[in-house]
Formats: sequence, C-alpha cells, structure tokens
Amino acid sequence: MKIRHIRAVGLRGATPEGGWSNELRPDTCVHTLVAVHTDEGTVGIGSVFTSEELVRGALAVLEPLYRGENALEPERVGETLHQHTFWQGRGGTITHAISGIDIALWDLLGQATGQPVGRLLGGRYRERVLPYASLLMDEPDRLRDRLLAVREQGFRAVKIGWGPFGRRSDVLDEAIVRAARDAVGPDCRLMVDAGASDAFWPQGYKWALRTAGMLAGYGVEWFEEPLPPDALDDYVALRRDAPLPIAGGETLTRRQSFRPWLQAGAFDVVQPDVTKVGGISEERRIGWLAGEHGVRFVPHGWNTAVGLAADLHLASAFPNADLVEYLTGSPYVDEIVAGGWTLDSDGMLQVPDGPGLGITLDPDTVARYGDGQRLFDP
Repeated sequence: MKIRHIRAVGLRGATPEGGWSNELRPDTCVHTLVAVHTDEGTVGIGSVFTSEELVRGALAVLEPLYRGENALEPERVGETLHQHTFWQGRGGTITHAISGIDIALWDLLGQATGQPVGRLLGGRYRERVLPYASLLMDEPDRLRDRLLAVREQGFRAVKIGWGPFGRRSDVLDEAIVRAARDAVGPDCRLMVDAGASDAFWPQGYKWALRTAGMLAGYGVEWFEEPLPPDALDDYVALRRDAPLPIAGGETLTRRQSFRPWLQAGAFDVVQPDVTKVGGISEERRIGWLAGEHGVRFVPHGWNTAVGLAADLHLASAFPNADLVEYLTGSPYVDEIVAGGWTLDSDGMLQVPDGPGLGITLDPDTVARYGDGQRLFDP
C-alpha cells in the first residue's frame, strides 16, 4: 500500500476561544485535518495544530519525500520526513505537519491489520479513560455556571485555564479557584493551567511559587504552565519547592526537546500534544522517556476529535496514563465524528475498538467547517 497523495482541510467558523491575549476568532484556523490517500483506495486521517496555509506549505515541501512511500510503516516514514527536513526548521510547521501524517499512517496500519491503534502500540492496559473537561477561566460567577453545566454532563475531572488568571491580581486568582472548587465539589479532580506560554506573560518564579501554595489549599491536582516555556531553571526550582505537582510541555516538539526537561526534573506531569510533537510515533517515545524519569504522562488535547482518538489510544497503551484532555464546547471535537462522544455512567470515555483510530468522520460536517473542501474523494 503506497501513499498516493495527502489532502488538508482547515477548520473554520466555530473555532473556540483560546484565552490568548491575541484572541482567536471563530474564523481563525488553528486546526487542520489531513487525509492520507493510498493507491489501494484506503484513507487514513490525522490532525495538525497549525493553520491550513502552513500545513499546505509543509506538505508541498514534504511531498517528494512521502509520495510513493509505504503507508504501513508510520515510524520509518515519519523519521525519514524528520531527518530530511531539518534544514527547514525543526519543531515548527514541518514537525506539526508530520504529526498529522504520522497519525494518519497509524490509522492506515490499523485498518490494514484490523486492529485498533492502541493494540498496535504494544497492547491496551485499559478499555476506558477518564477525560477531564478543559475550559477557560472567567469571572467567578460566570465560571461557576459553566462548571455546573460541565458537571451536569457527567465529567468527573476538570481543568480551568488561561483567561484573567495571573494577569490582574492574586485576589482574583484565588476567587476564581474558590468558585471552581465550590462548583465542582470536593470529589471532582480539579487542575489549573496558568497558560504562561501566552504572549508577554507577566509573572515569574515567585508568583508561581506563591500561587502554587494557594492552589494546594484547594486540592488542585496539578499546576500547569505556571512559567514561560523557556524557563527551564525556574521550572526545576518550582517543581522542587511547590507543594503540588507541576505540569507542562505542550509547547515542546519531538523527544529531543523533551529530554533535557525530563532529565533536569522540570515536570511532575508531562503533556506532549500528538498533533504537534511528531504524531503517535513520537509521543509514544516521549511517554517512554517520561516513565524512565518517573514523570507522569498525560496527553495534551486542545485539538480535534482525531487528536482525541489518538490520545485515547496512546493512553490505553501506557500502564499509568489515566487521563485525556477533552476540549469542551468545540464542534471540532463534538460534531465532526460520526456518533459523537458519550461519557459512561462513571464519566469515562471508551477507547475506540475499531480498526485504526476507530472513528469515522462525518464528511458533510467536515466540509461545512472546511469552507466546502472535502477530505475524501466523492
């Protein structure tokens, strides 16, 4: 089975806010789906956390390398693409685009073998994974209402992040966290994401350490991205001194970027994003590396239904990966996959058990959010 061509469709029209200082608009494209078409007619799907224009540019660069390649060898093909494009810039658009291709190739391998991706990764430790609802922070009263709605949907773990946190006052920060804990109750797992990878983040180590103490008092499970993404030494110090676990890593790509952070002891929880780091092949290696350093692996999932499916399979293949991120209120998660997603009575998501990623995209819905473009042949 050979790769014939790769099609890309950017999603627009319902892009959720990111809480960024340069805020996303509904028509902003930050998620792009890709479809790897083969000479046998089989198609694999992937997702890229990058705008459509950049993905198309990357595919043009990569096309001479992937055309005609064996579609059933995701790790070899992905590594070949990485090795031959270092001069185009490691870790940016090219790496993000390879992520989508790699996800799609694992989907194809699963379809060809009749096995779910999680089993191809070495075996499934679980058939269900607990999703945590991921939503933006807001003023305390509005946030409380949104969290009550999320709990009503059946979520038993929640992460709040970005927005005004860390940008106005310590008093507001604590009011937000207090409102969140009151809304979700004492038995709900609660995480907090400062979003310090946002542009011109104003806070540093002392704020992060002080805030970590406040969060620990509310039973917060981890403090995510409390420092700018290049502050390695401060992360190491914060992890040593903070009274709760420190999480991060969503801005890093490929295992080579993660290694010094893990070796230095910067994280208690590492969060690679499968749609950025190099795909399933690379994220699996990062997960192994994390395990070797005693760091908890939890996939970062602010992306699409395709990314969520990949995260579920990855979580199923690691003995201690018990959570996945679920971006709430996004049609790109909830609507583009046929049948949608359903929480069971325990608030868990079933790991898809069909071949490959085990999901089917709704072509009409993808076209609606893709400016009429289609991933699949008519």
